[in-house]
Amino acid sequence: MIEALREARKAAEAGEVPVGCIIVHEGVVIARAHNQRETLQDPTAHAEMLALTQAAAVMGNWRLEEASLYVTLEPCAMCAGAMVLSRIKQLFFGANDPKAGACGSLYNLVSDTRLNHTIEVSSGILAEACSRILKEFFKEKRRKRDGNPAAE
Repeated sequence: MIEALREARKAAEAGEVPVGCIIVHEGVVIARAHNQRETLQDPTAHAEMLALTQAAAVMGNWRLEEASLYVTLEPCAMCAGAMVLSRIKQLFFGANDPKAGACGSLYNLVSDTRLNHTIEVSSGILAEACSRILKEFFKEKRRKRDGNPAAE
């Protein structure tokens, strides 16, 4: 998760919502990405989506059955769906997302047995650090927007 947090910091530095993701296969990081929706002007450019694309390219296969995905924020429905379709084995995430989370908060796509694949999920990994980077990012955005140096 520390590597995913490094990616999240890169996103924040680029003015993107600070979410970072890595994918590991046989103990080796095969993909790393951070949010790039603003940079690429692409609504699908979430960290998880970019990392899944990289991992499939590295593996030479869209099936990532033995890979584990680490992400700093609970995946949304789009990303959770893509993980199911890619057959990711394990998901580790940091902060819960009560507004858009699809891995336990609002929905639980990755554990829905009606789908063709389910994913082992572990949540709350370095949750405080993952949550803090998001809170600080949005606090700073509000401060700049409002011109208030003390904005919380």
